[in-house]
Amino acid sequence: MGVLDKDIRVVKEKTWLISLLLAFFVAYPNNAWLVCDLEWFVKPEDVGAYVAFYFFRFGFFWLLIWLILKYDFKKMTSIVFAKHLWKNLLLTLMGFAVYEVLTFAFKQFDHFLSILFFQFIVIWLVTAFVSYIYVLFDNQVKKEKEIERLQIENLESRCNALTNQINPHFFFNSLNGISSLVRKKNDENTLNYINELSDIFRYILQSEGRSLVTLDDELKFVDAFSHVMQVRYGAKMNIQVDVPEEKRDIQLPVLSLLPLLENATTHNMIDSEHIMNINISLDKHDVLLVSNPVYPKLTPPVTNGTGLKNLDVRFEMMMGRHIQAEKQGDKYVVKLPLGSRSE
Repeated sequence: MGVLDKDIRVVKEKTWLISLLLAFFVAYPNNAWLVCDLEWFVKPEDVGAYVAFYFFRFGFFWLLIWLILKYDFKKMTSIVFAKHLWKNLLLTLMGFAVYEVLTFAFKQFDHFLSILFFQFIVIWLVTAFVSYIYVLFDNQVKKEKEIERLQIENLESRCNALTNQINPHFFFNSLNGISSLVRKKNDENTLNYINELSDIFRYILQSEGRSLVTLDDELKFVDAFSHVMQVRYGAKMNIQVDVPEEKRDIQLPVLSLLPLLENATTHNMIDSEHIMNINISLDKHDVLLVSNPVYPKLTPPVTNGTGLKNLDVRFEMMMGRHIQAEKQGDKYVVKLPLGSRSE
């Protein structure tokens, strides 16, 4: 589609060149007989007058074709060829009338009327055909742009729906964390937990309607999430981020890291004997690596199992690539392919 759109723009920008080439085609009989015709003249002034009239005629053809095409490219939108024929017939007849008036005014009558009529007929048919082809291509470009726009809107709607599934899941987990702290009757930790939690929900709410965010935004969210988890788990959980500052403007789908962090806390034991050290790093291919040790719970948690699946679907839609999740020894590693840098 981009190539076709570019071709359409080139045609509009090069209308003068297309008109020049068509004028050479229309004036071919005059070009072919020019030297032969000049042999009939004896006086130099007659030769000069004939050459001047030749350039006048060629210039008129060029100008008329250019004006008709400019009009057609700007005004004609019908894909019915007959409409192009009738419209351009009227424009060509008007051009023929102007030509006759000018030649009469300057007393330079064209003696080859049969050829002249033929040339104006060719101008009529050629301009109608060129404008018709242009409109067909232009309509195709508009249709493809509309299809692309609808696809993007559908893509955004699907991504928003998938993203919205994260919010209730995280919300209920957060309530469980508050409930646990309240039972411990530690007011300071509870207030700290609620304050950090408000920052997290603020980010989630502000992310509504956003498809891509920078890695820096996601890592700031991770920092707030880390504080919440430390209130809940203390020193038993740590999140280590190893991403260079100059790489933090790379984009990725919004809330990509939340389901991975949640999975690490949901599916694993976290206590003094099972320290949860989550590492977030960037490899040389700009792939974000999120790894955590595997400490399976004795009783598997009850989950809907859609976290990673939804994340993979969002990456496939927004980035055109799938995430990779695999167990490497005693660690679970998820690889997130990142996009381009934000502008």
